[in-house]
Amino acid sequence: MSLALPAAGCGSLRPVDTQPLDTSGMSYDAVQELKSLRISAPEVAEIAKARQSGFSDADCIDVFKIFRGRQQPFNAGGAIASLVQVNVSDNAILELARINQLGLDTGELQAMKLAGLSDDILLEVARHRANGQAVLSGASLAMLKNTGMRTSTLFELARRGVPDSQILAIVSYRRHGASDDEVLRRFAGL
Repeated sequence: MSLALPAAGCGSLRPVDTQPLDTSGMSYDAVQELKSLRISAPEVAEIAKARQSGFSDADCIDVFKIFRGRQQPFNAGGAIASLVQVNVSDNAILELARINQLGLDTGELQAMKLAGLSDDILLEVARHRANGQAVLSGASLAMLKNTGMRTSTLFELARRGVPDSQILAIVSYRRHGASDDEVLRRFAGL
């Protein structure tokens, strides 16, 4: 009779269904590693989204560990999938995770990539935002790109933390014939 009680208690500890990870194409070893990290059912669904988008097994595990290192549940599968869809590199996505910038601004980052901005520019904007610093918005950077501004100049404006409040002045200066070098001399940032 005493054996029946412990057996009944064990029935309440059901293993997490990792079938969505198998379906997403994740390897057995990767699934086992995630199980060892005590992945939850909602996290399985999120990792499956990331994996189905083409994010590698190793990167799925790395991003999961980044979230766990912050004591946060992993909930960024959709954000990762949207960034993979527009060809943001896996390394850039992992860096966004490290600086805790996979979230609400992911749509803007996706739009920036679609506008032809580089991963380096996306990361620089995200770093400034993570630190609460001023930086040009994705729409402003895309507008400057449309004026023919070089990628290196756009990156430098973001690195300097030129605020969005300067965009009209930069565009006007550019339309009056200012070169990239002249823009950089005039707009030093904050």
